Amino acid sequence: MRTRGNAVPVLVAIVTVAAFLPALRAGFVTWDDNRNFLDNAAWRGLGPAQLRWMWTTFHMGHYVPLAWMSLGLDYVLGGMDATGYHLHNVILHAVNGMLVYAVALRILRVIRTSNDSGSPAGLEVPAAFAALLFSVHPLRVESVAWITERRDVLSMAFCLVSVLCYLKHAERGTARSRWYWFSLVAFAAALLSKATSMSLPAVLLLLNNYPLRRVGGRVGFATPAARAVYLELLPFGLLAAAIAALSIIALDPPAQLSAGAKLAVSAYSLTFYLVKSIVPTNLAPLYEMPKAIDPASARYLASAVVAVGLTIGAWAIRWRWPGVTAAWFTFLVIVLPMLGIVQNGPQIAADRYTYHAAPALTVLAGGALARWRMSAAVRAIVAGVPVILLGILTWRQTLVWQSSERLWTRVLEVNPSSSIAEIALGDLMIAEGRVDEAVHHYGRGVELDPTFAGGFNNLGVALARQGRPAAAAERYREAVALNPAFADAHNNWGIALSQQGDVAGAIEHFRQAIALDSLSADAEVNFGNAIVRHGQPAEAIAHYARAATLRPGDPDTHLNWGVALAQMGDLAAAIEQFRRVLALSPGHREATEYLDRAERLQREGGARRTP
Repeated sequence: MRTRGNAVPVLVAIVTVAAFLPALRAGFVTWDDNRNFLDNAAWRGLGPAQLRWMWTTFHMGHYVPLAWMSLGLDYVLGGMDATGYHLHNVILHAVNGMLVYAVALRILRVIRTSNDSGSPAGLEVPAAFAALLFSVHPLRVESVAWITERRDVLSMAFCLVSVLCYLKHAERGTARSRWYWFSLVAFAAALLSKATSMSLPAVLLLLNNYPLRRVGGRVGFATPAARAVYLELLPFGLLAAAIAALSIIALDPPAQLSAGAKLAVSAYSLTFYLVKSIVPTNLAPLYEMPKAIDPASARYLASAVVAVGLTIGAWAIRWRWPGVTAAWFTFLVIVLPMLGIVQNGPQIAADRYTYHAAPALTVLAGGALARWRMSAAVRAIVAGVPVILLGILTWRQTLVWQSSERLWTRVLEVNPSSSIAEIALGDLMIAEGRVDEAVHHYGRGVELDPTFAGGFNNLGVALARQGRPAAAAERYREAVALNPAFADAHNNWGIALSQQGDVAGAIEHFRQAIALDSLSADAEVNFGNAIVRHGQPAEAIAHYARAATLRPGDPDTHLNWGVALAQMGDLAAAIEQFRRVLALSPGHREATEYLDRAERLQREGGARRTP
């Protein structure tokens, strides 16, 4: 029996890994992976500079130093090969499946023993069922197959360790046992991996009520025994409060919805999570927030009825079915911070927001299986069929995360009105040189969201690539009208005007771009180029020098600098710049041609030094 029991969590891990194998063929995606990893070098490694950054940054609104450290380790081991990052995520998730099994087994044993309903043996299959319902469910895909969500799987591992240690401590009944301190340390690690775990103190309080029965019921809520539990949980609560305050600072939340809209969104997302937990179809990486929220519309009212009805119903059956009550309120407590109380991001709901809460429902399912009297064969079928079906759906959903194009295409399959997906596909098309497709997606994106300045700017870039500077300039004008402080749009508008021969107009937009963004090397170079075309190469030199300081090692900056010097007649200085271009980019065609011409003129006696 002992050997069999030890084999069950291993089997859970194997099945979990099998369901997520397609993730190992995936890459980084343009859904935050680019901003977190591809365009950000600060996390790459575990040296003093990287560690300092990891422990002090609020990058993209999160304080997750332990998650960054795990990613830094992946970089040390495998560089920027995405396979290693995905493998790490899958392994952590498989470990989480094993930990859910351990937690479920311990909870089910406590329930059976406290109910005096027989031996606590024979609960391995129900506990494995609970673990697999969690680990192979398609709602887990976003947290596992998305490298950005390393913080989710890592924080969950520490959370489950914390719960497991706390249960062991509670069973022993000794004040501040070593398991208590292990639990507290694991909780701190969970908070430093992702703030989602801040609800754990409330979860532990609910566990103390049922099934541990250390608070409430015969013990009461105001007795010395209950107060001892509250004091026991106080350090957990203080840690959670500290990380909650830090998270709000890190988040720097955008403009919020009205109170009525928040309640409507919260009810909708809660109902969404429950429905998708039962019927996990039509899942997508993004469920875009509607442009307008009408709390009186049918879907929000229906969601509110479901959410309130389930909560009242769970409370009403607390004496007859305490496990159902505990599971529902545990699920509710964990997802509560993600229900839009503080709105962040463009989504109305997200699959990953169920990751920490799901075990509350799956352990309930395991408990139901344990209570159902049936033969071992029937129990295996009842447990196996849904696990197999969920595993197939998970495999298919994991394929969605294979590439950025598949990801955003899937978003549009589920929601054809997603402006974010259209713009993201436009970005992919323009990067791959598929300009006509980019114009289509950008055009559709700004049609769906005519308030998105970035979409108009990107559409202008695509139109410029098509050789339509006048049309591009009109899109840049619309972008600036929506966001007058949009430095890139001013810079691009200047380029379009310069291509049309309006050098004076171009110079004015380059000047505004630099005023709005003093670190824009592109605007400095473009300003210099426009001044050169205006017949003032000497005034352009300062702009090229500034650009070279802002972006060292850029060949085009030095090439244009050399051209301006040559126009001034300073061939020696121009030759130096052209040689610098070739040092940075060997074989650069234009630099080679300019260098040959300048050296020939110098040999012919055309060189002169400016003062």
